[in-house]
Amino acid sequence: MTSKKNHFISELNRREFMRLLSAAGAGTFLSPWPARADAKPVAPSPQLVRYPGKTDLILMTDRPPQLETPLHYFREDLTPNEAFFVRWHMEGIPTSVDLNTFRLQVAGHVSTPLSLSVSELRQKFEPVTIIAVNQCSGNSRSFFEPRVPGGQWKNGAMGNARWTGVRLRDLLDRAGVKGGAVDVGFSGLDRPPLANMPSFAKALAVDHARDGQVMVAYEMNGEELPMLNGFPLRLVVPGWYATYWVKALNEITVLSEKFHGYWMDKAYRIPTTVDANEVSGHLAPETTPINRMSLRSIFVRPEPDERVPQQQPFEIQGLAFDSGNGIERVEVSTDGGVTWQEAKLDRDLGKYSWRRWRLMWRPAASGTFQLKVRAFNHAGQKQTDQLWNRSGFMRNVIEQTDVEVV
Repeated sequence: MTSKKNHFISELNRREFMRLLSAAGAGTFLSPWPARADAKPVAPSPQLVRYPGKTDLILMTDRPPQLETPLHYFREDLTPNEAFFVRWHMEGIPTSVDLNTFRLQVAGHVSTPLSLSVSELRQKFEPVTIIAVNQCSGNSRSFFEPRVPGGQWKNGAMGNARWTGVRLRDLLDRAGVKGGAVDVGFSGLDRPPLANMPSFAKALAVDHARDGQVMVAYEMNGEELPMLNGFPLRLVVPGWYATYWVKALNEITVLSEKFHGYWMDKAYRIPTTVDANEVSGHLAPETTPINRMSLRSIFVRPEPDERVPQQQPFEIQGLAFDSGNGIERVEVSTDGGVTWQEAKLDRDLGKYSWRRWRLMWRPAASGTFQLKVRAFNHAGQKQTDQLWNRSGFMRNVIEQTDVEVV
């Protein structure tokens, strides 16, 4: 259970949200964290901003807030809460929640509708914990060629965290799902700026919702969820893209028919082709809602523009993950794909976690070297050589980076 100290910090953050909003004025939604008077001078960086409860993150948009995690935070097993990426769809996000009055509603095609406080979730249901990657569907979209519209994320629209909460199955069992249930819908406290805009809502098939893996989390890395990452409750759907991980979750609705809504029927859809691949100018005729994450791997060291000394040992680092099959091996090339070496894998934190990897490299000469990385999982899958689709989703191509050796 969260300590009183952590709860106090969370309350301060929520009050700071409100203070910043009031100071900003009616015409501004949320401003970057103001500089402290005693702060040390730093080089100006228009891309980095600090929001309540967060460290310096890369600004994508501020209305609604979309903040990307700098790459160096991925050299850790778990992504710190203050550095975890932020992605909201609606401008009207919650900036304070009163736990005395907040209730999670479980209703619809059930025998006994529930109205539960966070304290009741903690005290009356078995707690479960899982380490899982949370990744935006459009992570790495900026690398697609030809370019596609949408947030131009690099590789930082993801994070790995230890989530603690209750099984969604336990909540549904307590409510008593009636026969004939088809889908389970989810929505949160965020609201659209205009009445005619669709609220953000997602759905899972009832069997998926009751698989014992999907959970309602109230803690992230042993602390309350940050406000910007969905306080006080967040749906956790291990192995699936973050669009299903509804933040500030307050309504769960069991449905006796297929869910229909903008964010399932129109948005977040992928081609039904292999790897969701299609060709610009010849788009696939059929699409389906995005779902399980693709197998992928990335470099986290060297970072872009980092120089590597020749004749000196240098540890190349990265991470790999998939939708839950587990990483079998990772191979790295330092000569543009001519030859490959197997990297050393760090400890396995669970099938939904990422797996960090390392390879020692001693470049023999100066010049520009092209590094490549590819991952293989226990299901026999490997990364693809090329991928493009109209929405810039599910990038999982073999990653490459050019490195200058000096």
